[in-house]
This record gives sequence, C-alpha cells and structure tokens, in this order.
Amino acid sequence: MPKIPLSWLAESVELVPGATPVDIATSLAKVGLEEEGIHGSGVEGPLVVGRVLTLVKEEQSNGKTINYCRVDVGSHNDPEGPGHKPDNKESYPASRGIVCGAHNFVEGDYVVVVLPGATLPGPFPISGRKTYGHWSDGMICSARELGLGEDHSGIIVLTELGFSADALEPGQDAIALLGLDEKTLEINVTPDRGYSFSIRGVAREYAHATGASFTDPAALEVTGAAGDGFPVLIEDQNPVRGNVGCDRFAARILRGFDPSAAVPGWMRQRLEAAGMRSISLAVDVTNYVMLELGQPLHAYDLAKVTAPLVVRRARPAESIVTLDGATRVLHGEDLLVCDSTDGHGERPVGLGGVMGGLDTEVSETTTDILLEAAHWDPITIARTARRHKLGSEASRRYERGVDTALPPIALERALRLMQEHGGGVIEDVYTDVDHVPSVEPIEMDDDFPARIVGVPYTAEQVVESLTQVGCSVAVDGDVLVVTRPTWRPDLEGPINLVEEVARLQGYDALPSVLPVAPPGRGYTHSQIVRKSVARSLAEAGLTQVLTYPWISEARLDECLLPADDVRRDVIRLANPISAEQPLLRTAIFETLVDAVKVNLGRGAQDVAVYETGRAYLGRLVGAIPATYSGTSITPDDVLALNEAIPGQVRRVAGVMAGNRVLSGWDGHATPWRWTDALAMVEKVERACGVVLEISSEVGERQSSAPFHPGRVAVYRLEGEIVGAAGELHPKVCENLGLPARTVAFELLLDPLIDESEGVLVTASPVSGQVLAKEDFAFVVPASVAAGDLVSAVIEAGDGLVEDARVFDVYTGSQIGDGMKSLAVNVKMRDADHTLTADEVLSVREAIIAAASERFGAVLR
Repeated sequence: MPKIPLSWLAESVELVPGATPVDIATSLAKVGLEEEGIHGSGVEGPLVVGRVLTLVKEEQSNGKTINYCRVDVGSHNDPEGPGHKPDNKESYPASRGIVCGAHNFVEGDYVVVVLPGATLPGPFPISGRKTYGHWSDGMICSARELGLGEDHSGIIVLTELGFSADALEPGQDAIALLGLDEKTLEINVTPDRGYSFSIRGVAREYAHATGASFTDPAALEVTGAAGDGFPVLIEDQNPVRGNVGCDRFAARILRGFDPSAAVPGWMRQRLEAAGMRSISLAVDVTNYVMLELGQPLHAYDLAKVTAPLVVRRARPAESIVTLDGATRVLHGEDLLVCDSTDGHGERPVGLGGVMGGLDTEVSETTTDILLEAAHWDPITIARTARRHKLGSEASRRYERGVDTALPPIALERALRLMQEHGGGVIEDVYTDVDHVPSVEPIEMDDDFPARIVGVPYTAEQVVESLTQVGCSVAVDGDVLVVTRPTWRPDLEGPINLVEEVARLQGYDALPSVLPVAPPGRGYTHSQIVRKSVARSLAEAGLTQVLTYPWISEARLDECLLPADDVRRDVIRLANPISAEQPLLRTAIFETLVDAVKVNLGRGAQDVAVYETGRAYLGRLVGAIPATYSGTSITPDDVLALNEAIPGQVRRVAGVMAGNRVLSGWDGHATPWRWTDALAMVEKVERACGVVLEISSEVGERQSSAPFHPGRVAVYRLEGEIVGAAGELHPKVCENLGLPARTVAFELLLDPLIDESEGVLVTASPVSGQVLAKEDFAFVVPASVAAGDLVSAVIEAGDGLVEDARVFDVYTGSQIGDGMKSLAVNVKMRDADHTLTADEVLSVREAIIAAASERFGAVLR
C-alpha cells in the first residue's frame, strides 16, 4: 500500500485550502482510494538544531565511555538553571549540558537536540535527569529515535545529510528542517488501479474528486533523440495470452557522474516518509522517480555491462544472483535482461521487472550509468515474483499495469536529477525499442451507463467523466467511440467505462433502493431440513466446522481404502492451491479429521465436530470442454462447463474423540462409544423425517474402511447405501494421529432430503390411556439381529405395541454355544380404551408365537 507524503502531493495538485489530512483522505475515498492510515513523525515539542561546543570523554566504572557535551541551542539555552551553566562561562556562551553515548561526532558539529518537555515516537517523553554524575538537559538524537530510519549506531550530523553549515543556526526548528512535520497518507490500491501507486496517479484522482488543478509531473520535454544509443535486442519468443513479455525498452547513458555526491535532504526526507530507505544518490533518484511517476527504473554500472542488452526468457536450470545476494534458479517463463559479456545475451544481469542483478549494480565507484526504463507483461511479472517469493516495489507496479508512454519521460526526469546533484553529461541519443500495440477504441451507447447503474446520466455527463479520466471520446450519433489513456490498461470494455462514470459522478449519488421480497417465498424444503440437521447435531454437543476440500494422495492410504474402492476414483486439480494436496476429497471425513487434529494439537482432549458439505467422485465428471467458442466465455460455454462439473452430493459427517461426559464429583468420565455415532445418525434421521435400514454389509467396490469391521453400521435407503457410522479402525487412528477408539459417521444428506420432500410430519397426540408393559427374554441364534426381532415384536402386536426396545443381551454357557439371550421391553396401549388383561395376554402370546416362528426363539 503506497504512502503519499502530502507536501509532495501538493506539488502536482492544488490541495483545497485549509484541507486537513482527514479531508484529503475523505476526498480520495469518494473516487475509490480508501485510506489505510494517516501517519506523522510522532515528534512533538522542542526539537532544535544544536552546535556542539565542548565534548569531554569520560570512562565509567562499568567500562563504558560517555561524552559530556556542552551544546549551543540558541534561544533555548538556559544559563541560570541548576546544572545548566558551562564550566567556563567567559569562554563559551550559554548552553545546555547533555550526556551522550554515541561517538560519531566532534566539537563544532551541528546535531539534532530534543529538549525536556518534548515527546519522541513511541511515545517517549523527554525530561532532564541526573546521569553519570552530570545533569543531562535533553538528548542528542539518532535517526532511529526520530523515526527517520533504523540506524541507531550514531547520532545525526546534519552536515553529513547534505545540509550546509552556513544555513544552520543553533536553536533553529529541526522539525521543519527534517520534514518531521510531514503528514503521510497510506491508501489501499485495488489491483485494477495500478496508476495510483504514484504521486502522479493519486494527484490526478484528488483532482477528479475535488475539481482542483492538476499539474502532470510527467509533462516533460524529452531532450535528445531516440536512435542508436546503447544496443538493445528483444528476443522474447514465449508470449503470454498473446502479449510479448516486454513491449518497450528504453535506455540512456549518463557519463561523468560523481558517485560520492550527497543525496539532497528533501529527497531523503520524501523517500523515508514514503517508506523507502535512502541508499545513494543514483539509487535514490530511481526510487524517487518511481514513486513520483509510477515507472520503475534500474541503473547499471556502464563499465560492468557489455553491449548489446538482450531481453529473453530464461533457459532451463539457468540462475542469477539478484541484488539481495540470493542465487535464484530460473523458470522458463521468467524474463531476463542479459548482456553479452559471455557471448550474445548469455549473462543474466537482471530479472526483468522484478530485481536487478548483483554483478552490474551501481556502487561507490560508478561514474558512468546506464539507466533502463521498460514495460513488462503484468502476468509474467506477477508469476515470476510469486514463483521466487520476490515481491519488489517494481514488480508491484508492473503486475498492475504501468503507463506505456512513460519510459523515455522517466529516464529524462531521473537523469536530470542525477545530473543536477551529481554532475555528468547526459548522452543526446538514447535507445527506445517500442513494440507497444496501438490502443483499440471502445464503442459504447451513450445511455449504457444509465441503464447499468440506474442513474439517469446524460450523454454530456458521460463524455465529461470519460474525458476527465484521460480518455478521448468521439461522438457518433448515440454511440461513443472511446480511446483509453495509456496509463489505464484496466479500461478494457464498456462495463469498465461505466464504472468510471459512476465513480466520478459520485457513488453517493447512487440511489438506495430496497428490493421488495416477493410474497410466498421462504426457506426451501432442503434449507429447512439442513438447518434442522445442523441444529440437532449442535444440541447433541457437536461443534460445526468448515474444512477445505483438498487432500493429499496419502490420505486415502491412511484411511485404509482398498485399491478397488469407489472412493479411490479421485479428481485431481490442474492448478492446486498446495502441491501437497492436489486431490479433491471423496468423503468429508477425509478432511474433517484435520480439524480434530488441530484441536488436539492445541491441547483439547475431548473433541466432537461435524460438517455439512460436499465430496467429489471422478466417475461423476462429464467431458470437460477442450476449447471455448470464441475469445470470451459465452452462455453456451458456461452451460457446457456446468454439465461437466462433478456431482456434488451434499453430505453430513462427524468425528468424536475423547469423552462425551467429563468426569466430576458425581461420577467418572463417559467416553464416546461407537453406539454414540449411531445415535447421531438417528438424530439426522429424525431431522430429515426418514427411517434408514441398518446392516453390516457393504456394497460392491466399497469397503467398511475407515471403520472397525466389527463396530460399524451401514445405512441404506431403498436398498442404496447412504452412509455408515461406528468406531474407526485402530490402524486408521494410528495413521491419522487420532486417539484410540475415536468414532465417526458420514451420511449422504441429499437423498434423505429428497425422500422427505412432500412428507407431512405431524406430532403424535399424547394418549390418555393407561400403558401396559411386558418384558420378554428370548433365546435366539447368535446370528439374529436385535432390530429384526424388535420389528417382529411390533408387527405381532397388530397395532397395540407402541414401542419395543432391547435392553439386555446375554451370552454364556447357560445359554449354549451359538445362542444369545435378547431381553425386550414392550409397551402396549390402545388409543380409545384401557387394555384388558385378556387383550394383554393375547398380545403376549402373539409375540411369543411370532418370535418362535421367525427365529426359533425360546422364551427363557
């Protein structure tokens, strides 16, 4: 996010008289540049220029040497105060005594002094105090203490910053001198507004917002002529999206430059206010012009470069050492600037549009400078910067679009500044390889903005707005032929022009219209059921989470899925977010466990979570269209893509680990058991209004994994498997790092919702009749399912059995091998009368007979 010093901004646009930084930020917000912060130096109170009169070095008992200084601070001297008198009042005028631990200054130097009562950034209030046997009446400041940089090794000597001793006076206000009264506005720039990464762009936007007079800092007359300057060849043979990687490359030479020339104080202050560190005059000028105009520049030491410069794509395994000292192995899409030291275009000297090379950088011995200004393909630069994790100020601008007309102008501006402050001669002939395509005009009906925005803009307002942003507009009847300016590559079609009209006419002019909700609408059946499912699981103690649907290839192995399991039919992403997770999940459980692991890793011991979402199977994917019907996506293309999208069946899944009931004074903890997972499925059933069939048999190409084969229930709806619940396989728990005996469930939710569509759910009335209860203990073969026996009991009751439940299962030698005892509690009731003893006995005998006939059951 760029930082804009307001005094610098005022050189390009006439700020509204009396406007505060907040007012300026408000004006910019009206045209879409949102404020991120308003910054100042944080220095308050007396900060003045001081002249060191005496400096006495005193070694302390701790081994540290301090300086006791007498400093002349002009009208701020206090000769009568305690501890403020000089040792020799006749030899020196009144001054202040200050203790300082830095040693990079001597007597006679002009320094920056903060006096008692002031506040430094932090905030850090300053007061006089007794230290090292002296009264220290203030502090001599370093750059870091004033917020001017990170240098804390020594104090500021003003003459070393380029200030003339003749222009300095003790007691002079140092806040204004150092630009510490500067206010800086930090703004948020959206990706389509790259021109606002400059003083020039922000000044233009402020002029749009306020109608103030704008002075274009790029309105320079370029001296000299384009011709046979330093030779440059562009050999990019790998265009991206039809664009060559570099369509303009300008270069110009400055000879006889003084590399030791000081950076002027005003330039240093502005760079530091904008968040950049001052390095040297040559480097600072390139950064200054980049911040001012928005055109990145790169300076080469001409003595280290061999003609011609060649712009090309990197070769496999090629490398370059960039300015930060890192060796970077290059990709075939990276753009390079190469010289011919090792042959024609063989030695990389810059990573185009991102960062220069270390071998050819300007240094303290550079007297001849080759300055480059180019225009690079935004997509290529963005990919290179991200590939090498090398975001630079240059790449941030190039990837958002830079004015294609700027290169010769930026060179002129930068070389004039270098010449002015460091001397030298600018060569008249410069290089300008220009392959920039002409700007194609955009045709738009003059009422199109009004139709899109809903505000009755007139044709005159539309033309005025587009002209204001720099477009040239030709009127052909009701059609406007608009040619965008070179600094607005984001204006690609009529809809972009509509946005500019709405922005400049004022977003505050857009009417606020509340949409009218059509009658008869509400939640769909699917939404109602999904909310009921989520509420039921939450009430049961589970926490809803949302996980990303990407998994690693190893996750399927960790879940013990056989090679022929249908869940191995995965969808592989062509451009995954993470190379370690290139697949889409085939079950929610495969990613839900990651949420459990995160919570366990943060110290949680008892975790119960659920998620509703989608999983993806490759067999449901249609034929992906190979090409589109034209240069843009049409409705037919969208339809074809939708038909090819994999089936996205909505699911619900949960994982529970640890204890369901925590231990307390009244009892021990109760762990989550596999039956609790089955209970969660029952809650989903009730919420959906369906009843599922339960079995332990799995279908073809589908195993019981990741569940324990002996503690799993498989659920079916009309014969089709819709889910499973139970305890996880011990090996799965080990593979995934889950606690032993973790339980889980997963169901296909959409089929349950579809099944309950149109089903009227009514509440059962509370009966006023007396309930009759009977208990049975049947000895049956071990293969008989408890649910089957319960179903037979209810059916035998002929409508009089209200409920039947198994409350005990017993196996042992008293029962016999291969047999078990199932104890069933039966509740009987009639709707209109109390059952007689004979009716209860009749039902009892019918139940015994049905159990004996169907299962060979014997009553114990």
